[in-house]
Amino acid sequence: MKTDDIGSNSDYAEEAFTFEQTGELSGDVVLEFGAPWCGHCQAASSAIKEAVTEHSGLRHIKIYDGKGKPLGRAFKVKLWPTLILLHNGNEVARLVRPLRSDEVCEFISKVD
Repeated sequence: MKTDDIGSNSDYAEEAFTFEQTGELSGDVVLEFGAPWCGHCQAASSAIKEAVTEHSGLRHIKIYDGKGKPLGRAFKVKLWPTLILLHNGNEVARLVRPLRSDEVCEFISKVD
């Protein structure tokens, strides 16, 4: 799979790519690590969705994380949800357990 073929997704997806492939992602991308049953992820969901929707050119990729998941471990994710902002494959910023859309908007503004 080419990394430019990886688009946004509305549900947590099992890992579709590797850590090395994240370095090949072009443009601005938010990786969201979490799980659908996680209370913190559910609480943050509307704030994240609202902020990401305001940035039309931003890809938002939700990744199902958990014990033994190599992508989350490679990014040293410890708490959910963890948002990692990439610009051309490089980590620009990280936000853990946001609750308000303004927190997420400020996080996203790191690439503007």
